Amino acid sequence: MKITLHPLFIALGLASAIFGGLPVFLIYALTALLHECGHIFCASKLGYACEKISLMPYGASALCDTTGISPADEIKLALAGPAVNALLCIATAGLWWFYPETYAYTDTVFTASAVMLAVNLLPAYPLDGGRVARCVLVTFLPEKVCAVVLRVVGGLLSAAFVLVFFLAYKNITFIVFAVFLLFSSFERPRPMLRIGFSSRKPRKGKEIKHVMLNAQSTYKDALRYVDGGKYLIFQFYADGLLEEITEDELFYDLQSKSIYDRIIV
Repeated sequence: MKITLHPLFIALGLASAIFGGLPVFLIYALTALLHECGHIFCASKLGYACEKISLMPYGASALCDTTGISPADEIKLALAGPAVNALLCIATAGLWWFYPETYAYTDTVFTASAVMLAVNLLPAYPLDGGRVARCVLVTFLPEKVCAVVLRVVGGLLSAAFVLVFFLAYKNITFIVFAVFLLFSSFERPRPMLRIGFSSRKPRKGKEIKHVMLNAQSTYKDALRYVDGGKYLIFQFYADGLLEEITEDELFYDLQSKSIYDRIIV
């Protein structure tokens, strides 16, 4: 997994080091990484690959798009990141319960996780909450109408953060995030990335693993077993063995199919 650093992220880190805020900066950066790891883990289970994580001044972003994914699976993928932050909050609070003396060392971890949880659940695209809202809206509204609604919501939230800056807290973070929301609401989805296989044929010394599946299994079911360290051979059973295909054959067939299609037709 490739990790890239935005120039402004580096500049913010240097500024934090100069003005004594480096520990807080690092905690927020690591919390953002853990959030994205939740998305990446879920994406791999759903049959999609993530190419890289980009660390930016307002957080982190994993390059793993959901184009073509079902609304139900996209909701799972969107909520995987906030779920990690929620678990961090629960774990930190539990630590305080049993070891109150650790509060002084972990309060920033809790704050960073809580802030990231709350912000990412905002119903503004491309935040996680916005992705969930989109999945709900497309069930009863046309795609173009959903896009307009989410852009309006993103614009309103952007304006709200600007008002908070001028009326309550003079923190430049609110302005940076407002600009991010405004421009991101017009962002076009990136191309879909599917899980690829590390080889096109078994290589000497690579273990072969047989996976037994039923005849109704989909490509999504098979992709859950993908392991870069092993070469897979899938066996499909009903009353007996129906068919056997290699992971390469599965990969080539998938190029023209949806991950929700049945493998054996």
